[in-house]
Amino acid sequence: MKKSLLLLAILATPAFAQQQSTLDAVKSKGFVQCGVNTGVAGFSAPDSKGVYRGIDVDLCRAVAAAVFGDANKVRYTPLTAQQRFTALQSGEVDILSRNTTWTITRDTSLGLNFVGVNYYDGQGFMVHAKLKVKSAKQLNGATVCVQPGTTTELNLADYFRANRMTFKPVVIEKLDEVLNAYFAGRCDVYTTDHSGLISTRATRAPKPEEHVILPEIISKEPLGPAVRHGDDRWFDVVKWSMFAMLEAEEMGLSTKTIDKEASSTNPNIQRFVGATGDIGKMLGLDNKWAFNIVKQVGNYGESFDTNLKPLGFERGLNRLWNQGGLMYAPPIR
Repeated sequence: MKKSLLLLAILATPAFAQQQSTLDAVKSKGFVQCGVNTGVAGFSAPDSKGVYRGIDVDLCRAVAAAVFGDANKVRYTPLTAQQRFTALQSGEVDILSRNTTWTITRDTSLGLNFVGVNYYDGQGFMVHAKLKVKSAKQLNGATVCVQPGTTTELNLADYFRANRMTFKPVVIEKLDEVLNAYFAGRCDVYTTDHSGLISTRATRAPKPEEHVILPEIISKEPLGPAVRHGDDRWFDVVKWSMFAMLEAEEMGLSTKTIDKEASSTNPNIQRFVGATGDIGKMLGLDNKWAFNIVKQVGNYGESFDTNLKPLGFERGLNRLWNQGGLMYAPPIR
């Protein structure tokens, strides 16, 4: 009888109650495991000392600052486009912060939750200047380098089909190898997100002036971090860590001003820094979670200016909503 009651109790227990939450697991091991790109300057790439830098990396660091009060408690797993989703699904990484496009397929059948958009992008084309191509409409019959397992590969086929053009794909998984193929002349064209083209030309091209980024943007590519389905608390932590960086920029809070502003009588700032309210407790975090993000990582604008602006990026759609862009954070209250 006792065995039967025990079995019924186990069967009646929700599956999520039998599993440790991601937040608890992260706290137990003492760091956030973050899946990043194998190397796209400005987003996630190791510097000359092997330290990862970029706006995707800053998101990981923001989560660590929120959870531990220490932005350095992050470990990075470099992932190819084909590896990234399996790594998140299997629990190899806690967050996928790897210039990944938010699509309905990925948001549903792959079991991912995108926490938001940290860079609004679109797919473009880069060609060898010597070809004297001025428009993507002139690429009929071109040889195109592209990575598999990406929306880029699908958009490429759609664009050429829609414009009644043909192309010869050169499909290579590893980023370094696909770039080497393009720079060696195996391909007329390299296609990826427009941001990736800017980054590649600025940091990888032997002679940047020998490569032209064409004007056409052929798709919507909202890039953002993702977590696994089924763990709402961790979803909230990562989501609001990203929103805190946006809200901080809008409020004028930065690494340089946050200490002084922490004593402000502005009720919005008081809530943000944890001087009033229990927002941190709502997330299962210390009340200074947002203060720690800004103090140690910075606001979104600081991250953009540090990582992307030196490479020639403009804010464009990634300006704040009140400056003509699309970046908008829900109220932290």
